[in-house]
Amino acid sequence: MTLNPAGATVSAPKNNSLPFSKEDLPAGLTTDEAQRRLATSGRNAMPDTSVHPARMVLIKFRAPVPWMLEAAVVLEISLGKYVKAAIIGALLLFNAALGFVQESRAQATLAALKSRLALTATVLRDGRWANIPATELVTGDIAKLSLGGVVAADMRLSSGEVLLDQSMLTGESVPIEVGPGVETFAGALVRRGEAMAEVTATGVRTKFGRTAELVRGAHVASSQEKAVLRVVRNLAAFNGIVIAVLMVYAYFLALPLAEIVPLVLTAVLASIPVALPATFTLAGALGAKALAKRGVLPTRLSAVDEAATMDVLCIDKTGTLTLNALKVTTVRAMSGFDSPHVLALASLASADGGQDPVDAAIRTEASQNSVSDAPTMINFLPFDPAKKMSEATATDASGARVRIVKGAYAVVIALTQPSTSANASADDLEKQGFRVLAVAVGPQGAMTLAGLIALSDPPRPDSTALIAELRGLGVQPLMVTGDAPATAAIVARAVGLNGAVCPAGAIPSGVEPEKFAIFAGVMPEDKYKLVKEFQRGGHTVGMCGDGANDAPALRQAQIGIAVSTATDVAKSAAGMVLIQPGLAGIVAAVKEGRVTFQRILTYTLTSIMKKIVTVLFLATGLVMTGHAILTPLLMVIVMITGDFLSMSLTTDNVEPSANPNAWRISNLTIAGVILGFCLLAFCVAVLGIGKFNLDLGAGALCTLTFIVLVFGGQATVYAVRQRQHLWRARPSRWLVASTFADVLIASTLAVVGIAMTPLPVSVVAGVLLASVVFSFGLDVVKIPVFARLRIL
Repeated sequence: MTLNPAGATVSAPKNNSLPFSKEDLPAGLTTDEAQRRLATSGRNAMPDTSVHPARMVLIKFRAPVPWMLEAAVVLEISLGKYVKAAIIGALLLFNAALGFVQESRAQATLAALKSRLALTATVLRDGRWANIPATELVTGDIAKLSLGGVVAADMRLSSGEVLLDQSMLTGESVPIEVGPGVETFAGALVRRGEAMAEVTATGVRTKFGRTAELVRGAHVASSQEKAVLRVVRNLAAFNGIVIAVLMVYAYFLALPLAEIVPLVLTAVLASIPVALPATFTLAGALGAKALAKRGVLPTRLSAVDEAATMDVLCIDKTGTLTLNALKVTTVRAMSGFDSPHVLALASLASADGGQDPVDAAIRTEASQNSVSDAPTMINFLPFDPAKKMSEATATDASGARVRIVKGAYAVVIALTQPSTSANASADDLEKQGFRVLAVAVGPQGAMTLAGLIALSDPPRPDSTALIAELRGLGVQPLMVTGDAPATAAIVARAVGLNGAVCPAGAIPSGVEPEKFAIFAGVMPEDKYKLVKEFQRGGHTVGMCGDGANDAPALRQAQIGIAVSTATDVAKSAAGMVLIQPGLAGIVAAVKEGRVTFQRILTYTLTSIMKKIVTVLFLATGLVMTGHAILTPLLMVIVMITGDFLSMSLTTDNVEPSANPNAWRISNLTIAGVILGFCLLAFCVAVLGIGKFNLDLGAGALCTLTFIVLVFGGQATVYAVRQRQHLWRARPSRWLVASTFADVLIASTLAVVGIAMTPLPVSVVAGVLLASVVFSFGLDVVKIPVFARLRIL
């Protein structure tokens, strides 16, 4: 079969020659029978698991914050306050639209990546070869497997022999020779040869499809979702109690119902962190944009935040830590030969061009170790799977005709004199996980073993540095591969993974990442189980891979990372896709994720403080003045000018933390309460001055409450935006601009008297100046609080 670019015209095969006679060809299925089976078994494709756009929209309205806003809208409508209901509804739609747009962009980019190629298959239909879309393959079809093609379904070879690369499915780094009677699976690559095979399974019934079933069943709630839920839960619990007390007190004051209902509605609106989901989404989108410039595509915005909390990274070996390309690792020359001459002889017995990775590796290495007296080739016989060797006829420097043979050690050594030292060398190299070839030369019947060539899949040049840098960031890297333990250990040691190898067999329950550095011979189900075991131990797990065998684990991990050469199913399962070759994108994702996390953390902390303080301030103001100190309309304006303009924190200048972040919501809430009481004391003091010193009326006190909440909120933002003192790093231009806009809007409304009783300019300016002084005072208090509660 062949790879055909999406949308290209499919032409009839030009060369249908196979390694068997035309008389041996079966008739294949008829078109009518194939259509009948297709209708019964379905198309040879994975079910579309993408979320429908309509469902994506509805999901945005099914969460704690949207529910609270929806309740507020219903309450406003029931009171006949349609304008206020429309404003709150607009805030609700803004949250939903922002999340939908950003996630849709990420999914559209991934879809574009996946649609670059479409598979076709060459099959026998009605006794003739024809190219058809691979999705139309059915059980019983007779298909041709050709050089460079991709196996489109599970098949059993009936004739011919091919070299298959199944690394994307099994994790085996070395291609394998298969012949009649052997089964191969969807997704394997044909590296050499040609064969005929019968389709045994299609779609979800293939090995590839069963892996996809694991992917669909894999799910873990993101730490971001958990954080939002816990913040809303804590605020609802705390503020709910305060609102209940507020209602009881208002009742005992004998306030009319017309005043109690707006008071309660104001308190409810004050307790909703309305812009929190939108801020998480915006911060993730900005982080994703920054990562895209560095060759990393987040397919889920929450993956940016997850990268910050990751403390364990499970890395697949083949194609991830390694180049997924064979290379000559060792040459052991026998007596009378040296390494360059062994390579020169092996090169003559290797095909020039083509897709045989073994021959390509040998010819590349030989070209870098050329010799002047190499034999001159007369004739070349390509690799014969039945004989397990290739050979060439050549003339040496003296003009004598010689035979050169390269192939499996057991086959080649049988053509030469037995050698104990050669046997020991071959056994030693095989135990190290290398693929060993032997090279012999000489006249027919009197050949001499020239040497042994060991090949392996070498590590990527940047893998060692990546491992070291990840450790420096507090992330524990582990190798998780389906390859043999000996081969895995060699690569692991080469890249700096020097820990123990987990014993072969089932993944032990309760396994900890500190115990082992290498998990080898791991099946797809075991990778999936390993990730879940680490998660049960409280770890935030990242999984890096490229093959269909990695997809379930990529989906289950909090952050799945598919490398640039990954299969489509791996890219679909992953939370991030590395667009550019190499693994530097992983480190970039961790650092950018931690920057994003710090920005979200600051917004979340200030949101907790403001929501707690506002509700308590309303209650305190009721006690001090005997009436509501804020109207629902002013509360909505505070939400718009404060909550949404403060989203500029998603652009702030922050440093990534040195270690993995964690959402400690309990600690964050405690810090919010402690610092919030400082803000409450400031607000109550300003209100007290307005009530008792300036003798302001009820309307003016509402305006004073409005501006002290706005100015105090901005002071809080600047005090807590850095984990150290506020002057440690300058704020971003967007943050400064939003602060200026917030102060300008609030001051204008208060002085002019739009939607409120006007205040003198001197009073507004005095509150602003006091807020600046308060910011520096709060900065001093926060340092020991942050240190004690590990808000880093």
